[in-house]
Amino acid sequence: MAETMQSHASTKALQEELKSVVEDLNQVVIGQREAIEMLLAACLAGGHALLQDVPGTGKTRLASSLATALGLSFHRVQGTPDLLPADVVGTTIYHPADEQFRFHPGPIFTNVLLMDEINRATPRTQSALLEAMAEGQVSADGQTMPLPRPFFVIATANPVESQGVFPLPEAQLDRFLVQIRLGYLDADLELAMVKRVAFGHDEPVAHLLAPEKVVAAQEAVRQVYISEDVLRYLIHLCRATRSHDQIILGASPRAIVLLTRLTQAIAFLAGRSFVTPDDVQRAFPAVMSHRLQLDIGWMDSAAIDRVLSDIVTSVPVPHEREEG
Repeated sequence: MAETMQSHASTKALQEELKSVVEDLNQVVIGQREAIEMLLAACLAGGHALLQDVPGTGKTRLASSLATALGLSFHRVQGTPDLLPADVVGTTIYHPADEQFRFHPGPIFTNVLLMDEINRATPRTQSALLEAMAEGQVSADGQTMPLPRPFFVIATANPVESQGVFPLPEAQLDRFLVQIRLGYLDADLELAMVKRVAFGHDEPVAHLLAPEKVVAAQEAVRQVYISEDVLRYLIHLCRATRSHDQIILGASPRAIVLLTRLTQAIAFLAGRSFVTPDDVQRAFPAVMSHRLQLDIGWMDSAAIDRVLSDIVTSVPVPHEREEG
């Protein structure tokens, strides 16, 4: 009993610390609370995130600030057409002094890897991330090397570029747990942002957590309870994407598992030990928007949002919400 109470107290303390992370980041990346919480939830769920929006909306700032607040090591790689896989993973170099080959780790050996403008990197370099994102390890020179824990990839993509870019294939997109769009701020928030950033009123992000606490939070997220009714609701939403008349490629079984994990993380960030249908509805668009293929001639975000909203409206919501 005492051990259970101690574990519960430890979990509550973690939840409070994560709330402080959200509040601190919200003061630095103004007006993006939903994006902050979704990005943090993706990290706690053990997934990876794709930030897709026009330039200048704060994608890079959000990624680096999150890493700082969580106390995690951070590396940034700029996607370019001449970027090689070895530039990301690392390379083996011969040292004449001792006549030995030594592996020099690349920037991927970090807690948070920001792959800026991933769609500017060639498919060969994009694919170098696949094993790391899926398995938490890399292979080089016949050796498999584990990556630090936690390991969280944040990639940014500019949807308006059409020249010199290499669109991510479906297999690569499927490795990202969520796709997050920041969007433009309203006038008042934009005014506050300019005052803070342009006139020197910007404050640095505080180191609020440490890697071991993030790993502990990830493990606690896996223990968040999801009732049979809520789980069935989640699955029905995903299955509805496969029968919708405007969708030609719906949610895969992997997407269902990832959605389940994200709902647990969202509930954990909310300070709860159980998942509600509201958590499912909140997570559903972020997990599905980059996985679906529509049968219409364009795939803009507004069209995908309308289809996902239609699915959420059409699937009955369970009436009872059980607490674990």
